[in-house]
Amino acid sequence: MKVLITGGAGFIGSHVVKLFIEKYPNYKIYNLDLLTYAGNLENLKDIEDRFNYQFIKGDINDSVFINQLFQEYRFDAVIHLAAESHVDRSISDPLTFVKTNIIGTVNLLNAAKELWANSFDNKLFYHVSTDEVYGTLGESGLFTETTSYNPNSPYSASKAGSDHFVRAYGETYGLPYIITNCSNNYGQNQFPEKLIPLFINNIINNKQLPIYGDGNYTRDWLYVKDHVLAIDLVFHKGKNKDTYNIGGFNEWKNIDLVKILCAQMDKKLGRVSGTSEKLITYVKDRPGHDLRYAIDASKINTELGWKPSVTFEEGLEITIDWYLNNVEWLKNVTTGEYKNYYKKHCS
Repeated sequence: MKVLITGGAGFIGSHVVKLFIEKYPNYKIYNLDLLTYAGNLENLKDIEDRFNYQFIKGDINDSVFINQLFQEYRFDAVIHLAAESHVDRSISDPLTFVKTNIIGTVNLLNAAKELWANSFDNKLFYHVSTDEVYGTLGESGLFTETTSYNPNSPYSASKAGSDHFVRAYGETYGLPYIITNCSNNYGQNQFPEKLIPLFINNIINNKQLPIYGDGNYTRDWLYVKDHVLAIDLVFHKGKNKDTYNIGGFNEWKNIDLVKILCAQMDKKLGRVSGTSEKLITYVKDRPGHDLRYAIDASKINTELGWKPSVTFEEGLEITIDWYLNNVEWLKNVTTGEYKNYYKKHCS
């Protein structure tokens, strides 16, 4: 099987690539990534020479390139993770999110439809999305697969649009697809603009920990390796034209999460308890900030037998240990030095 993984040098994508390379030696894995600020080939250096792996640098927004790529390599399946994903960036530059998340997805759908036109047998377009498409919850309730879409940020609106196009291609053209909507991921190799790696880096460097509003925004947290195991299950056993929510059953208010993070960091850095908490700074809230996300992942648990393997506290400790043991990686991505890896190894 020839599998195209888009965004495979990013945070979640690199973990998917590594799992599939290791677990399925009979698959040929093609990693397509533009290597923007969040794409880092250093995430994949331990598998870059594997016989069943190939990296391709390219832009999903380039329809001519994408069509040629599909015709040349004749992919059997697509796992589509490439996306602009940071809400703050979407507020300042929504058009980039429209181009990448919607038009880029449609380019891939068109190329897959054209390549597979004679037969959709044993073909799959797997689209990885987010729980943010559902909007916000009050103090109770959970997102299910049938929750109405109600996106509140340019990012979530662009992901909702891409989800709708994937479904539309399934209904209009018969394209085989699966969509998964996941909660907030955390873990190794995450670019430090996201909350957990950002705060780990700031604590290491004694910088402020900026928290929006009153800190009571609530998110469901999913350890990245548990997410990847879910992707593997859905890819191989999920139902065609179906949707699965993937969540960690770990709801945390931002302020409570940060205090746990601070306590673990103080202990691991040998600092006096409470030292890192003094770095917490409340900042002006961002526009359209959703109050609460919470996923009901019972469907994937019941139908496919998936459930998280670690608690949030366990996953957080594993994550902190990784960053503390990979300070050079953290330094490289915050200074932009990781871009030199591509120049050295792929030019």
